[in-house]
Amino acid sequence: MKQTMSTYQIADALRSDDNAKWSYNGAKALAEYLEQYEEDTGSEMEFDRVAIRCEFSEYANATEAAGEYDFEPDEGADEDETEAAALRYLNDRAMVIEFSGGIIIQDF
Repeated sequence: MKQTMSTYQIADALRSDDNAKWSYNGAKALAEYLEQYEEDTGSEMEFDRVAIRCEFSEYANATEAAGEYDFEPDEGADEDETEAAALRYLNDRAMVIEFSGGIIIQDF
């Protein structure tokens, strides 16, 4: 038995996970990414919010996310340069979803 979920149902289900702290914009962006992945690959996914929570993490910005993975910003770099360098660092190592208000990365 399968149930098709809308973007908003996926986002709501992600946000209802008490062990995750998805923002609404983050959950919606992740839901849209997963839907696009299904469309691109032509294979249906089974929704598993625990697996998703374990595989993806949301951060306020790329600098915060990259800091979790030993990213060292250049000395003297301003905030914008550091954010851009952190985003490049993440994109070289993981799948990155940017959205209004933050960033989601596939943990590596």
